[in-house]
Amino acid sequence: MVKIRLRRVGAKNRPIYRIVVADSRSPRDGAFIEVIGHYNPLTDPETFTVDMERAQKWLKQGAQPTQTVARLLSKSGTIEGQKPETGSKKSAKPKKAKSTTKTKSITKETS
Repeated sequence: MVKIRLRRVGAKNRPIYRIVVADSRSPRDGAFIEVIGHYNPLTDPETFTVDMERAQKWLKQGAQPTQTVARLLSKSGTIEGQKPETGSKKSAKPKKAKSTTKTKSITKETS
């Protein structure tokens, strides 16, 4: 599977990311197919550049963006209404409401 994800570059404690198209099996900073943009989270506001045409091409071919990349692409208007992929495969179950009754622990005294 092909993913659109972030690749970390930059100095220690000063991350800058490249937005790359890569095989999902390759490591985060490993082999990639193409660089389609840059992302700097340290600036205020965060700076983000992307080649819209290349991103659209890869999305049409079935590349799956990570959550962060999907958020960035939706901000830039490259994708609209697409739900970002979640990392866990668990189904979302509603949580049970906590009981409001208090329980008392009883201890037996022996003499």
